[in-house]
Amino acid sequence: MSGAAPAGLLPHHDGSALHAPQQPALGDQVRLRVRVPAGWARASRVWLRSVHDGEPRYTDCLALGEADGWAWWEADMPVTNPVARYRFLIEAGQRYWHLNAQGLFSRDVSDYADFRLTTFQTAPEWLRRGTLYQVFPDRFARSALAAGRPVPDWAVPCEWDTTEVQGAAAETPYQYYGGDLNGVTERLDHIQALGADIIYLTPFFPARSNHRYDAATFAAVDPLLGGDEALIELVEAAHARGLKVMGDLTANHSGDAHEWFRTALAEPGSEEAGYYYFSRDHTAYEAWYGIASLPKLNWSSPALRRKFVLDDDSPVARWLRPPFNLDGWRIDVGNMTGRLGTTDLNQDVARLIADRVRSINPDAALLAEATNDAAPDFSGEHWHGAMTYSNFTRPLWAWLAGDAGHVNFFGTPLPGPHRIGAEEFLATHQDLAAAFSWDVRQQNMNALNSHDTARAATAMIDGGQTLGAVLMFTFPGVPVMFAGDEFGLEGDNGEYSRTPMPWNDPGRIRTDLRGLYADLTGLRRSQPALTGGGIRWLHAAGDALVFVRETADTAVLVVVARAAAEVLLAPGLLSAGQAAGLADGPALATGQLSAAPAADGTALRAAGPAAAVWVLPGAALPESVRPARGRTSLD
Repeated sequence: MSGAAPAGLLPHHDGSALHAPQQPALGDQVRLRVRVPAGWARASRVWLRSVHDGEPRYTDCLALGEADGWAWWEADMPVTNPVARYRFLIEAGQRYWHLNAQGLFSRDVSDYADFRLTTFQTAPEWLRRGTLYQVFPDRFARSALAAGRPVPDWAVPCEWDTTEVQGAAAETPYQYYGGDLNGVTERLDHIQALGADIIYLTPFFPARSNHRYDAATFAAVDPLLGGDEALIELVEAAHARGLKVMGDLTANHSGDAHEWFRTALAEPGSEEAGYYYFSRDHTAYEAWYGIASLPKLNWSSPALRRKFVLDDDSPVARWLRPPFNLDGWRIDVGNMTGRLGTTDLNQDVARLIADRVRSINPDAALLAEATNDAAPDFSGEHWHGAMTYSNFTRPLWAWLAGDAGHVNFFGTPLPGPHRIGAEEFLATHQDLAAAFSWDVRQQNMNALNSHDTARAATAMIDGGQTLGAVLMFTFPGVPVMFAGDEFGLEGDNGEYSRTPMPWNDPGRIRTDLRGLYADLTGLRRSQPALTGGGIRWLHAAGDALVFVRETADTAVLVVVARAAAEVLLAPGLLSAGQAAGLADGPALATGQLSAAPAADGTALRAAGPAAAVWVLPGAALPESVRPARGRTSLD
């Protein structure tokens, strides 16, 4: 077996508290555990392979005994580096197996997918346990105050319920529906009823587009959104309800109408000219994707670092302080920030921003966009997690791909997602999630779609959004609802997906999923296994995915089928107590899906597209498990 074996009755370790200490410190001696199922093979020896200052070393693992058909092994490891990398080498019969975060291999493998234990400060608990609700302000809700505001000269005025959103036209960035922050405040009941507890606002700065990523200043809230007072009122009202509010800040570019850029363009010798990349004769400048309205910031400039990050009135600092009190930032285009040709200051900029944010509010959250393989930029040292599509959203779309004529599949030249089987979904997910530490995996944003993508309802099979939502809320990571998901809104690209909410026109509601999302947020909030438990894959083939999230006290079994399917879970995949717990019925179900004992395991049957979630007993540990040494503990 040269490829990874990620699902089935296999040796297992995932970095969760069952297997590794959480939040160790540099210099700690930590204890790591791996378990090998009796039904797989009898392991004769197991070694921990860890990397210290770039050099691997091997440590014999101690056999702890068995529990519920699993043989447990453990070894101690000194945390030599801030990112401690390790894997396990297992001897079974005459064969040797490497177990890393990507799966089980019968050959040597790259260090890239090794498990990672990090010593960095973890994200605030409210982020790790929360659910994000993304608001695109122009399209969410329009308060009565919006009617009195003059339409800007750049805008194409639109009627909320009757003007169709243009997905790919000259007027697309300029369609103006007039949603404002006052409207968000008026709709907090709706957001809270869904169970979301973190509001993520796309940019609120004055600009010359409806998306506002072309900021004309970072020093004020757009008057079209209600100005500074509207943001203050929204955050205060949200905090009074126990909700958090995060902003969206572009550190890669400003708008060409920005006060800094206008000075830079007019005065080549100015300090501001150093904030950007100009040609020698000052007639041309670098811009994001060559779009002239988005001039790229030059982080080689000490003055820019001071102005953007370090000053008390800087964009990074000002909005986290009173009277605004934002709870954190999502950094737009985080993967491109500080990078141009031979210049790569990306991690320097990330560290600068993170240090400043935490000096103001240690409990603030800091996420960053990285649409590609995000893991190399996300050690957990600065960004808490990634807004990325590669390890969850993209393979999920492919597994649940419908028959839409054309869907923008994340900028690829393909006409839409190419349909894959469950085994390919899991292989893609494991490949692109493996290099994240367990901490970062729990803090990454998991989204079915966003303001930059087509809508899941358009890309997926009928009912696919429901199946995807179940996976989004039960995977490690932070679930993200984009406003309108709860109404099944559609769109074949990112711009067309920015549909005004159907508050006053029920006829525009495609599928009312408010009850589903409320049930899912409630389930996630009530089950510790869904916000801290490990993940063990039991089955991934064709039309069905099955996995279990586990702690020592409780577990959650998740079964999702995109079509009629039968799955037989072999003995040992679930403990006897867990298999018996299936008789109590699922805590959440959609479609027709049953679980029943079989002579050779547990039989799962789906009559069509369906999903179910069972709450079961946790994973048992051997009685001989030793207490961990030092400050950290597994128990």
